[in-house]
Amino acid sequence: MTATASTGEVGRAREARAEETLGERAASLIERDILSGALAPGLRLGVHALSGAYAIGTTPVREGLSRLVARGIVTAVGQRGFRVADVSRADLEDITRVRVLVETEALATSMARGGDAWEVGIVAALHRLRLCLERAPEGMAEGSEEFDRCHRQFHRALLAGCGSARLLALHDDLYAQAYRYRRVMMNRLGAPERFLQTHEALAELVLARQAEAAQEGLARHLDQTLATVYGEGAEGAA
Repeated sequence: MTATASTGEVGRAREARAEETLGERAASLIERDILSGALAPGLRLGVHALSGAYAIGTTPVREGLSRLVARGIVTAVGQRGFRVADVSRADLEDITRVRVLVETEALATSMARGGDAWEVGIVAALHRLRLCLERAPEGMAEGSEEFDRCHRQFHRALLAGCGSARLLALHDDLYAQAYRYRRVMMNRLGAPERFLQTHEALAELVLARQAEAAQEGLARHLDQTLATVYGEGAEGAA
């Protein structure tokens, strides 16, 4: 009797893990298509339609959508379902304001606590970004997956020494929310060389542990996304 109950519990636990894994996959696929623009801002996200498109059951799809609601990429519409989060200047202003608060705090803590491994991580991430731009400079204007991966890794490397999983998770979510806006601005950024110089200058301040100057530089860098998307400048993309 005990053995039977135990077997049943093990089976239910395995099913729960499988559902969770499928939910994570559904969230990843939906997020990819939202960030690429394949699923447009404001689009209604039907659970059954997504289930068919991704060949994943409706329960994991619903779980994946709920995960993306928590990350601010999808909105829940009462009892009517889900939609891709809208975009607007006010939304980008809010994202940028919170990014500055979160990332400058994480950066300051990283500079105070980060050791050799943290510094090496920044240098390596900057090198990967440089190689990416040298090998495929058109990827910046196109917002390619490879370019975005290298860009994202660089910004995360700056904050990786903070020792706070929550700050880093907030950074990841806000980076994804801002990505939809950055895709609009990529072809306005000018030469890849200028883009790289901006990131190199920021890395130099951070590695020199010039805390105040580095925080101010990062804040200006993050603000540049808002300025460029709405036609006020074209220095870099964060």
